[in-house]
Amino acid sequence: MVTTIQLKPETKARLDDVKLHPRETYDETLNRLLDMAFDPEPLSEESMRRIEEALEDIRADRVRPFEEYVQERGL
Repeated sequence: MVTTIQLKPETKARLDDVKLHPRETYDETLNRLLDMAFDPEPLSEESMRRIEEALEDIRADRVRPFEEYVQERGL
């Protein structure tokens, strides 16, 4: 089944710009972009907890400059 959609010329131009190759269809392009934007596997409770802890550290100013971290490790 094929469906027609309406796009503004600017939107079509943007889609053309993100095609991997000229023969990539708009369907392929849109599906690739949608796959990049949507992760069907949600974060685990552990990951969510660790993210919240990190955000709390940032809010409480329990952080240090990246440059300091790099220098400490000799990178």
